[in-house]
Amino acid sequence: MRTEEVLAAIGTGLWSWDSSSGMVTFDAEAARLVGLPAEATVRPGEEVRPRFHPADWNEIDGIVNFAIAEGTLAEARMRIVDEDGEVVRTVRTRSKPVPLNTPGLHTYVLMGILQEVAPPPEAAAAQTPLTGDWRRSREAFLLDAGRALAEAVSTEEVLRVAGSLSMPGFSPDGLAVFGVSGERLTVIGHHGHHVGDEKPFTDMLLETDYPAAEVVRTGQAIYLASPEEYRQRFPATWPLASGFGRRSWAFLPLISSGHTMGAWMAGFRHNVAFSPDERSVLNTVARMLAQALTRAGTAETERELSLGLQKAMRPSLGPGVPGLSVAARYIPTGGGLQVGGDWYDMIPLPNGRIALVIGDVQGHDVRAAGLMGQLRIALRAYASEGHRPDAVLSRASRFLSGLTESYDLTDGEDRSDATRFATCLYAEADPEAGTLDVARAGHPDPVVISIDGTAVIRQTAGGLPLGVEEDADYPTTRVVLGPGETIMLCTDGLIETGGHDMATGWTRLRPVLEKPVGDLEELADALVRAVHGPDSHYTTGPLVDRREDDIAVLVLRREGARARRVPGRRSAMTVAQAEPERIAVARQQLRELLHDWTDAEQVDSAELMVSEMATNVLVHTDGDALLVAEVTGELGERRLRVEVADASDELPHKRRPGEMASSGRGLVLMEMLADAWGVDPRGEGKSIWFELYESAEPAELGAVAGS
Repeated sequence: MRTEEVLAAIGTGLWSWDSSSGMVTFDAEAARLVGLPAEATVRPGEEVRPRFHPADWNEIDGIVNFAIAEGTLAEARMRIVDEDGEVVRTVRTRSKPVPLNTPGLHTYVLMGILQEVAPPPEAAAAQTPLTGDWRRSREAFLLDAGRALAEAVSTEEVLRVAGSLSMPGFSPDGLAVFGVSGERLTVIGHHGHHVGDEKPFTDMLLETDYPAAEVVRTGQAIYLASPEEYRQRFPATWPLASGFGRRSWAFLPLISSGHTMGAWMAGFRHNVAFSPDERSVLNTVARMLAQALTRAGTAETERELSLGLQKAMRPSLGPGVPGLSVAARYIPTGGGLQVGGDWYDMIPLPNGRIALVIGDVQGHDVRAAGLMGQLRIALRAYASEGHRPDAVLSRASRFLSGLTESYDLTDGEDRSDATRFATCLYAEADPEAGTLDVARAGHPDPVVISIDGTAVIRQTAGGLPLGVEEDADYPTTRVVLGPGETIMLCTDGLIETGGHDMATGWTRLRPVLEKPVGDLEELADALVRAVHGPDSHYTTGPLVDRREDDIAVLVLRREGARARRVPGRRSAMTVAQAEPERIAVARQQLRELLHDWTDAEQVDSAELMVSEMATNVLVHTDGDALLVAEVTGELGERRLRVEVADASDELPHKRRPGEMASSGRGLVLMEMLADAWGVDPRGEGKSIWFELYESAEPAELGAVAGS
């Protein structure tokens, strides 16, 4: 004999209710018990609900939530009614709620049994809810209501939660929340009414003979158990309430920090006696509702202030610049006000060029945001005067140093707390030539994305952060963008958020930068998602301290027809006589340019030859070395060409150094390691170059061997 047949023999049926879909499943016996045809069926919840007494259906929701919270069974007695609302039988249910893993939703499947039982004596029924334990049901409801109201972050969400509350045994069918504006009562929100029903109650004087107005005036709750009681106590406004068809009303004060901020009305279509237990539940809900509305109001004020600060202190990029595309993002993570010290800017210059600025003031508080705003204005002023990038940053450093020194200390605040510095990168861009003259004050280097999608950190000369030293120097580096190439500027928050250092953060961002995208807006969004998106927690870094940081991102692309038929990448830099340490930077830049080169030994050879070529210029001439490296061709058949130019007319000569000689091996090495090399005289100076071929047969690329 099947289990269903055994259960049917003892008058017990099986049922389940999926709260996510709202569908209820019955076997034949359970269907019979609820007044449906005696056959297995699946019905929508809207069709099943009228089979149960309204008070019982509302109360079971609180019991289920309590069972989910404590991991216990949900037990209740429920009345089954016919189409006329008459009770035909009483059933007992024992069900197990199984939570569903639905992201963002509180859903479950309720599975259990239904069994017919004798109705309780009338005396017991009059004193306690039919579902049994009133205290257990009340605790379940308050637990669920408190959690839902605590999670609401806006006034709209609080009102939506309040409208969905299902109170144990006496759920209201209409709710309204009143606020106070001066000497008038206003309706903040309502539930269970049609749009426009609230109009007679809005903008009502507090002296009006209306229950909500009296509650606000006195701070005392008002319970009206019948229409007669309402009409007797408030005859002037009874005509306004009589059209809603309700039988009982509760008006409770909303009190926060000892101040009555408004009133809450709960209306019932059935008579409610408002017993001490029922009043206790209503008062508890009113207190939670007042606290939730206060928190939501504070949060909305903070968000409005935050947005106002951001809008006032962080400019838009303005109109487009011919020949250039620009996109930017700012993500604040600095506490409740969501403001911080990161910023970006784009400044039109008197010479027709534009300046791109990105920076980060130390700290994640309101003072950091204030200093940022002042520093941004100062930078705009210096740039508009026509100063070069190095002069703009030097003046900005003196400005910030003086600003922090004049800061007024508060009681208990140390002078070290007032000292703030800022990192900054300032680039003057020439849209026609595609050049950017970059000055950097302790800020991360820019990243250049070539037309074949390769992203390379473009190392540039830099100085101390702004505000550290009044007379700091900020050398300028020229970066050249070819048609279709992109440069990305960012604050350290984009790299280090999530427990990353500069190395691991760059490793995380590189695939995002090299992934093909439609436009710069998509690229900016992809960079932010890599740090703050749903998948970012899979790429947390190795550091223990994983605090988030503000993020500013600025990406710029040089438009125009591409000069090459095949994808290519290019890098250029100057090695000055006074900066021999830049040779190491050149080696690292070349290695990044060749990060996906097939033969690792060729990469080592290229580094060695670049080092020799640049060193020879610094040792044997009085000028600087200009290094240009370019990769062309398709993957697997590419060509690397490196040129080092100087202003000297003296041509190099191949020597035969002895075993103990300390120099003279440069051209010998190039002859051994390069696929092609040569020396080209120029009008002013010369250029020595070499080529390496990724293909096994470099002749296919049309290479010409040097002499």
